[in-house]
Amino acid sequence: MTRQVINTEQAPAPVGPYNQAIAASGQMIFVAGQIAIDPQLGDVVYTDDVKKQTEQVLANLEAILKAAGATFADVVKTTVFLADMNDFAAVNAVYAQYFPENTAPARACVQVSRLPKDVLVEIDCIAVI
Repeated sequence: MTRQVINTEQAPAPVGPYNQAIAASGQMIFVAGQIAIDPQLGDVVYTDDVKKQTEQVLANLEAILKAAGATFADVVKTTVFLADMNDFAAVNAVYAQYFPENTAPARACVQVSRLPKDVLVEIDCIAVI
């Protein structure tokens, strides 16, 4: 895969651990939105802790990426869905541990009225290998 971070001063700087755009070529992997379900338990975990839910979501994404032969370094785009935009900073703090700011993928983050199983966060991604 080839991957290039795109940044311009002619557009607003990112307000979190992501980049304005990523140019990539290769095989694309579209990972479905993941929520904080522990695969061993088969149920939602950490119902009142958005940081812990984000960690579980990212662990689930990592497992799927690995099964596809990819890593977080191959991710070019994510979408973060929050039940409460007030959790933006808390989610960013965890997210930044998985995606270094200088190479982080492009990202969108939106608040939604409700998520599956009433979780606090859901993340999907696109990777290129």
